[in-house]
Amino acid sequence: MFNDRNDAARQLAEELKKYRGQNPLILAIPRGAVPMAKIIAEELGGSFDVVLVRKLRAPYQPELAIGSIDESGWAYIADHAASTGASKDYIESEKQAQMETIRKRRNQYTPIRPPIDPAGRIVIVVDDGLATGSTMISALHGLRARNPSKLICAVPVAPPDTLKKVEGMADEVICLEVPDYFMAVGQFYRNFSQVEDDEVIEILRDSAISA
Repeated sequence: MFNDRNDAARQLAEELKKYRGQNPLILAIPRGAVPMAKIIAEELGGSFDVVLVRKLRAPYQPELAIGSIDESGWAYIADHAASTGASKDYIESEKQAQMETIRKRRNQYTPIRPPIDPAGRIVIVVDDGLATGSTMISALHGLRARNPSKLICAVPVAPPDTLKKVEGMADEVICLEVPDYFMAVGQFYRNFSQVEDDEVIEILRDSAISA
C-alpha cells in the first residue's frame, strides 16, 4: 500500500537511482503520473515531460480498457475487445474520440513547453500503476520508434499477467509490487485523488521555468 502518488514516486526513484547523473528523460502518462514523473526527474537529475496516449474504453464500461491509441494514431487492440461487445465501428468511433482528447491535450500542454525529443536518451516511462497495460503498451510502442538509447517502464504496481505483456516492449521493467489479487490500481493507494488538467499544466509550466 502506497500513501499517495508522491510516496510511490519516491520509492520508484530509489529503484531507479542507477540512472542518476545520466540525464534520463522521465515521461509521464497523463494525468495521474505527471506529479510522479516530476519527482522522479528531480531525484535523478533528469528531464521531465509527458507522453500522450489514451485508453480505448469498452462499451458501457468506460473504466475497462479494450486497447489504446498513441499520438501518431497507432492503436493497440486487446484480445478481449470483441468479448465486451466492441464492434469494428465502435472501435473506430472510440479511436476518433480519444484522438480528439490527445489533440486537445497537446494544444494545452505544448504552448507551455515544446515536447522533448527522446532520441538517444535513456527514457523512463512512468504511470501510477498498470491494470490491463494498454496505455503503457502504446506509449512504449510509440517511443521505441523514436530511437531512445534505452527504454524503461517504471510503475508502482501491476498484476503479473500485465507485466508479461509489457516486458517484451521495454529494455527494462521496474515494478515495486506485483500482487496476485488485483482489482484496480487505486486499491493500492491510501490517497488516489484525481489529478486534473490544471495541475498538469501548472507542473509543466513550473518545470519549463526551472529548465
